Amino acid sequence: MTFSSPSLLTAVDKLKCMQVKIDTREKFHAINILEPQIAANMTAELDKWLLPILQNDVKSVILNLKDIQIIDNAAAAWLVKTQQHFYENNGSFVICCLNKELENRLDESGILELLNVTPTESEASDVVQMEEIERELFDEEPGEDKS
Repeated sequence: MTFSSPSLLTAVDKLKCMQVKIDTREKFHAINILEPQIAANMTAELDKWLLPILQNDVKSVILNLKDIQIIDNAAAAWLVKTQQHFYENNGSFVICCLNKELENRLDESGILELLNVTPTESEASDVVQMEEIERELFDEEPGEDKS
């Protein structure tokens, strides 16, 4: 199912509406980009969809890239920057379902090692949950008992 909500339409380029599927779950937002590529000119639109999530109680994103065949260098750098922004704001940003060719290209460029990537959405969900537990543990004061 592909949709564009009225609030998302404000982020839409007049020439093209990016196709996405957003599924909000208890601990994260699963976002599937239903396009064959992510180019630098698409990142501003993605920012307008992703960055407001950091204002919500659920601040974590799983970005499913199963349909993506091509990511240009600027868009790949944007992924790294966006992931870092989420972590700096107590959220998680996990990429999943990369096709092998794209994974190899990102690895050759040195970007893959900078990204939090899992093979499946289920594994990405596990990462989000583990990171949430880590944040809760590190937020506890020494000697503090939360029971």
